[in-house]
Amino acid sequence: MAGARQEAAEALIPEGRKMNQPLADFTHFAGELADTARTISGRYFRQPLKVEHKSADQPVTIADRETEAALRRLIQQHFPDHGIFGEEYGRQDVDRRYTWVIDPIDGTKSFITGMPLFGTLIALLEHGRPVLGVIDMPALDERWVGATGQPTLFNGKKSTARRCEQLSHAVLYTTSPETFRGADAKAYAALSSSVQLRRFGGDCYIFGLLALGFIDLVLETELQPYDYLALVPVIEGAGGCISDWQGKPLGLHSDGRVIAAGTPALHEQALALLAGQHR
Repeated sequence: MAGARQEAAEALIPEGRKMNQPLADFTHFAGELADTARTISGRYFRQPLKVEHKSADQPVTIADRETEAALRRLIQQHFPDHGIFGEEYGRQDVDRRYTWVIDPIDGTKSFITGMPLFGTLIALLEHGRPVLGVIDMPALDERWVGATGQPTLFNGKKSTARRCEQLSHAVLYTTSPETFRGADAKAYAALSSSVQLRRFGGDCYIFGLLALGFIDLVLETELQPYDYLALVPVIEGAGGCISDWQGKPLGLHSDGRVIAAGTPALHEQALALLAGQHR
């Protein structure tokens, strides 16, 4: 399956713009990681599970931990000189040239309640910058792959963001309005009241929908690097924009506030509105 996706990816890249070989190899390997994660999470999905809590609002299961452990083993076997940062087992050598950032199950609350809108996120950073990203939705058999300088692929076909350029025409998603507090809540309210339609839920899936051209804006807060770094190449390769709320590129040390838009014009309008609410 990963091999077929790689062939489909290369077929879409015009002559003269072929992916450089290291990145092509990493992309193929990321597909193998996603396939492995699908196998493990699929074994546990909609099965009786013991749910633990890392904090009051952070559930975790054996599926999260087993999936990440398997992905870390594969990375260490194939690329022992690369760093790894995962949600469940933390940071390891993240100062290396290449670092893999993984969220084994993004949307654990969906996972434990039988909702199929959970995903696996896989990013590769080069010198701290995301150059490769995968959003994989195991229960839906859907996968986005983004790589620097290449078009984003959705199940092997080009994925393009919608060309909405006015807030008043935009569809906005956020996972949950309850995550916005204080000044962030004020900013979210202002943005959501300026768009045509707002909807809730989805975790990483809503960023995939933006890359696929079905929605126009995503606003989130309180995210961790493993929640957002894989999204960067996917959104940018689809023609969209993604940054923190100040318009700065996302990295390991961003503050967890993330905004994505389908067009630069919409991104700029949304950023200006957010800035006005934080003054």
